Amino acid sequence: MMKVFTFGFFMLVFLSCSSSKSTTNKTSSVTNNPTSNNTKEIKTKISDKNVNYNSLEGRKEINSTSDKNKVDNVIDFAKTFEGTRYKFGGTTKSGMDCSGLVYTAFQKEDVVLPRISRDMATRGLPISLSDVTQGDLVFFKTDKKNAINHVGLVIDIKKGEILFIHSTIAKGVIISSMEEQYWKQAFVAVRRII
Repeated sequence: MMKVFTFGFFMLVFLSCSSSKSTTNKTSSVTNNPTSNNTKEIKTKISDKNVNYNSLEGRKEINSTSDKNKVDNVIDFAKTFEGTRYKFGGTTKSGMDCSGLVYTAFQKEDVVLPRISRDMATRGLPISLSDVTQGDLVFFKTDKKNAINHVGLVIDIKKGEILFIHSTIAKGVIISSMEEQYWKQAFVAVRRII
């Protein structure tokens, strides 16, 4: 019996080590952490980088000082592009599109996202709009194709009003509100990357 137990223990250790190999697919696991008031910790693999999420009931806060700093840096960097003209496929101050802005802002913190908004919408953790916080991505369908084609980065929430930075064809990189009727009607989803 002891040999079977020992063999089983070594197999468990061996298998758990081999599961940490890098893959290009998104994986996630959920565990309860009894030391942090039943906080659920979710680890999602994005482009071979582990991103940690803590989800408290009614969650409005980011899980660690490190993640808070990353989110602040992403937002601050995205804001440096405010006023930049729209350019399809652009990722620089000479011009950028909506996904280029988000892609570039997250890349500054070594978080690699897909380059297209509809592909970005498959990454991270889905969040309810009522639980949105700074650094979350908001996705929209703004044309008749009925597919996600626009993304914005939540930069602030003031008295329940969600503000996000994005790049529009007409005005370039601007800050808008989810209270605006156009964005309210086009809204599809929220994803948390950090």
